[in-house]
Amino acid sequence: MRIAVTGKTGQVVTSLIERAGAGVEIIALGRPELDLGDPATIAPAIVAVRPDVVVSAAAYTAVDRAESEEEAAFAVNAAGPGAVAAAARALGLPVIHISTDYVFDGTKMAPYVESDPVAPLGVYGRSKLAGEDAVLAAAPDAVILRTAWVYSPFGGNFVKTMLRLAQTREELGVVADQVGNPTSALDIADTVLAVAHRLYGAPDQAPRGVFHMAGSGEGSWADLAEAVFAASAAQGGPWARVRRIATADYPTPAARPANSRLCGDHLAEAYGLRLPVWRDAVKPVVARLVTQKDPAV
Repeated sequence: MRIAVTGKTGQVVTSLIERAGAGVEIIALGRPELDLGDPATIAPAIVAVRPDVVVSAAAYTAVDRAESEEEAAFAVNAAGPGAVAAAARALGLPVIHISTDYVFDGTKMAPYVESDPVAPLGVYGRSKLAGEDAVLAAAPDAVILRTAWVYSPFGGNFVKTMLRLAQTREELGVVADQVGNPTSALDIADTVLAVAHRLYGAPDQAPRGVFHMAGSGEGSWADLAEAVFAASAAQGGPWARVRRIATADYPTPAARPANSRLCGDHLAEAYGLRLPVWRDAVKPVVARLVTQKDPAV
């Protein structure tokens, strides 16, 4: 099975390359061959690699910068994925699109389910929601997987930032009143691969539509930081005390949802897939970063 994935260096595509097993080839498509900001490049790039499944994973993820770069965010997060889905549909290929918890406003008191009303707070969330709409308009049988709070041994992310800051600071203030599902990109890759296998090998048994795909269990950013430092200390790595602060104490250009929790029951019922508990999943990622002394930490 050949899987074409948009993006060459993102956390998800890098994790897919690492996790792909025997008989699976991951083809990372990015600039200049495929430029989400230039829809004319998309169909030719996909046609050229002759994939069996297309995964739309690349995104504009600079949440705060998106507030001042709305046109760029919508080009990459909405128009681009729509063109990817249209190209896949024209070739008769199944498409999986990765979306986000930021399509919700965070006011619900319980975990969000797929049928809950969407109401993004900022440009990033609005652009990702527009991407969902564009994908489904072009390929109504697409699979959209919403995820949240992604971390991994690759690229830039919260876990790596905490480890880097702990190298020079004894205490860090971390937001404690935003709650969500920290999610390992490695677990995302395993889930995407499982869905892709079903779409390719048993399409009649592969439900379509929107699904929530996030780490099991919930926690705040402060909870995640404490778990990272505990795992790092166990490996002899850097750690710091966590000072729990409020969102108001750490103002940012873009508003974040206070509740980002995603309910994964629909994915579990449809595909038999439920991501591991995040407190367990974060430990091997931290151990890997600490023991390998990744220069990017």
